Amino acid sequence: MAVIHQTTLQPTKLELLTEWLPTRPWYRGGQPRPERVGGFRLDDPAGEVGIEFMVVTDGEGEDAVSYLVPLAYRGEPLDGAETALVGTSEHGVLGKRWIYDGAHDPVLVAQLYALLTGRAEAQAQSQTDAPDHTVAVARPAAAGTADAELVRVAEGPDHTDVEVRAPGAPAPLTLRIRRVLAAGTDVPADADGGITAEWRRADGTTVRGLFVVTP
Repeated sequence: MAVIHQTTLQPTKLELLTEWLPTRPWYRGGQPRPERVGGFRLDDPAGEVGIEFMVVTDGEGEDAVSYLVPLAYRGEPLDGAETALVGTSEHGVLGKRWIYDGAHDPVLVAQLYALLTGRAEAQAQSQTDAPDHTVAVARPAAAGTADAELVRVAEGPDHTDVEVRAPGAPAPLTLRIRRVLAAGTDVPADADGGITAEWRRADGTTVRGLFVVTP
């Protein structure tokens, strides 16, 4: 169970994302001023890696874009993931944290797969031991029942494809993380599975859309 510490983080996540978002191929452009508007967490069974699926909105009015940013928080650098580093920050309780684009973190990816296969439960973003029942999962028929291994990551114009392999699964499975979110979208009828969740618009209304799909 991840413990949510009510403490400081310097620089903040949003300050790091202000610098990082414009470097992404799916970023829509502009002067980044991201605001956190939703998301959920997953627990690392080993208790070592913090896992968060953060939604940030950037821009104003009709030009505002909502992005899904999975983040992995580590107490030490992740070998071989230098290009996936969002930045480092000083946590008021835990000390220095290395913050990674979670699509490249094997622990986050394994737990995302566990969520899809019913072996993990989404947790509230800012509370300890509080399941987030607003996150809905359509399980892939082709998924296995063991931990998944991260195989490769490929960036698209509005998504990131993460290929995983799990013992017992008939073939590798692609987890498509929707980076640019669209309100009202659901798991497509021709998809194998997926995850939908909620976030807030600038006017305070709550919307739902597709976060992850297995095409």
